[in-house]
Amino acid sequence: MIPTPDAILDALDPEQREVAAHPSGPMVVLAGAGTGKTRAITHRIAYGVLSGAYHPQRVLAVTFTARAAGEMRTRLRDLGVGGVQARTFHAAALRQLHYFWPKAIGGAAPEVLAHKAPVVAETAGRLRLRLDRSELRDVAAEVEWAKVNLLTPESYPAAVRAANRDIPVMDATAMGRLLSVYEDVKQERGVIDFEDVLLLTVGILAERDDIAREVRDQYRHFVVDEYQDVNALQQRLLDLWLGERHEVCVVGDPAQTIYSFTGATPRHLLEFGSHQPGARTVQLVRNYRSSLQIVALANRVVSGPSGMPRSGAVTLQAQRGPGPAPRLIAHDDDEAEAAGIADLVTGWIDAGRPASQIAILFRTNGQSEAFESALAARGVPYLVRGGERFFSRREVREAIVLLRGAARSDDGSVDLPTLVRDVIRGTGWSETAPTGGASRERWESLRALVELGASFAAATPTARLPEFIRELDERASAQHAPTVEGVTLASLHAAKGLEWDAVVLGGVSDGLLPITMAETAEQIEEERRLLYVGVTRAREELVLSWARARNPGGRASRRVSRFLDTAASILGEGARSQPKTTARVRRESSSSTVKSRTCRTCGATLTTAVEKGQGRCTNCPATYDEATFERLRQWRLATSKAQQLPAFVVFTDATLIAIAETTPEDLAGLSVISGIGARKLDQYGAAVLEVLRGGDIDDIVASHTHT
Repeated sequence: MIPTPDAILDALDPEQREVAAHPSGPMVVLAGAGTGKTRAITHRIAYGVLSGAYHPQRVLAVTFTARAAGEMRTRLRDLGVGGVQARTFHAAALRQLHYFWPKAIGGAAPEVLAHKAPVVAETAGRLRLRLDRSELRDVAAEVEWAKVNLLTPESYPAAVRAANRDIPVMDATAMGRLLSVYEDVKQERGVIDFEDVLLLTVGILAERDDIAREVRDQYRHFVVDEYQDVNALQQRLLDLWLGERHEVCVVGDPAQTIYSFTGATPRHLLEFGSHQPGARTVQLVRNYRSSLQIVALANRVVSGPSGMPRSGAVTLQAQRGPGPAPRLIAHDDDEAEAAGIADLVTGWIDAGRPASQIAILFRTNGQSEAFESALAARGVPYLVRGGERFFSRREVREAIVLLRGAARSDDGSVDLPTLVRDVIRGTGWSETAPTGGASRERWESLRALVELGASFAAATPTARLPEFIRELDERASAQHAPTVEGVTLASLHAAKGLEWDAVVLGGVSDGLLPITMAETAEQIEEERRLLYVGVTRAREELVLSWARARNPGGRASRRVSRFLDTAASILGEGARSQPKTTARVRRESSSSTVKSRTCRTCGATLTTAVEKGQGRCTNCPATYDEATFERLRQWRLATSKAQQLPAFVVFTDATLIAIAETTPEDLAGLSVISGIGARKLDQYGAAVLEVLRGGDIDDIVASHTHT
């Protein structure tokens, strides 16, 4: 039964309803983690179609993964709306490229490379560069970055220098030369790469007004999901699709921008209103995924010292009840951490929690091996996400081949679940699970196919094996894998968009989170957002774990991630990367001629007075919150004007940076900062503390300024 437009709206909360009830005109939706953004935008499309505002064939919903596009199409069908196109940017562009190529260029569109590496390798060979496999991968990624940022071989070196970007293997000039030769090699082979699909589509639409008009006549309304991940090239394509129209709704979360290395930027999301005048802005803040305590921790992770959200994040409001308190566990070394996490997971499974509802997340793929070994030693099934896709696994491909063969002789004499089970037994699969490791992963994949056959038969009782094969083909196309029973191991990047009942975040220490390679303030903030993504994957239980040393018996040189400093009230004092000292100890340290202090960024011992004053090495990146620093500058400017003094006489920039980095909570904490003597502490100390606590700057200046 097709729902009425009113029924579509009645199923939503007030903010989601605001999204759905206004299907026309530009709209930007700032959707926090777990706030039902997909629900909001699919109901917006359904309401637009059912109310007559949209014609379904003239709506294009754009996502970033085939899985998300498939989920959107399924939800729209469930809402009684068919015919809406839901595709990734690349899928939509490729479809248009194939359709318009004969008209714009002539002949058939060129073949799209499955992988860049072979062409990059040939390019490197022509330039007499010897690159190993990992270097080839890094160079291929740099080629992608250049192309999505619309850079030519000529403009690339200057852009790299302007972005202060570290590039792999070679300098910027040599990389620019490689980009040029790479294009020559592709042209000789008669192929294009993944980014060329977008570039060529952009070129055709920009140069051929007749084709652009045809596309704009086909698609009148656009919805773009995960808009914080849009790069310059994708934005250019969207602009060409729209033309002079403003019928576009974009949805995203600035606090989940974690793919800047691919050219993604939240700038398009945060500046949407300036490019689309009159755009309606809606914030989705009600989190339906996580427990009250997990939501509180997530808010703290992306909050500055004053409690204000960073990175344009929304403040989540928990809609679920309380659950177990998030825990922070410290281990002696990496080996002990892996064993401890494996024991924790085993306990959850023994208590009845399905392995498929447990995840271990980490910053780098290299951390996975230790967790895999620890789980395998305990016979715990696991799956590594971000590795080989489900439908690309050898055992799955072999099973589907057998199912295709059996479909030709399916006479209906055996019920579908039994038939699927019997066919898959032909791969060597049995009901008894092996103990662990790769054999267990293979077994779990095949069992997932068996269970999928049973659930498909239950949903479509008259279906036979040919229909089940079509279902598998559709799932493979959309990368809609079935649930495989096993603990998920995944990097934080691979975990985005997913959720589990119980989550362990491993390696939550400085050097891993933020990773050592993150040097600029912008890079460090992206690392903070990675932690936020990890925290918000958990529904009920969340454990954060870290190790003091890398190897057993090694020196305990690590410290817990600085990103947990603001969460000490939830996780305990062990969450502070720098222990909170008493006023007496701080006063003693300030009067000491030799201060034993370490850099808050790299952990090295500080030697000079300047370094000790600011709390970090001269060459290490600043770790202060930019919003806090800006508030301090505004206060200093207002104070200097009120006292008719130069701003630097109140405090120098170096002193303000040190204050923003240390965020002292009392006068004793302020007193140890270089540049704050007894007179300035007495004159400005109370005001500075009020600024750090988020007070109104005008009120602070009025009440504390003495002329």
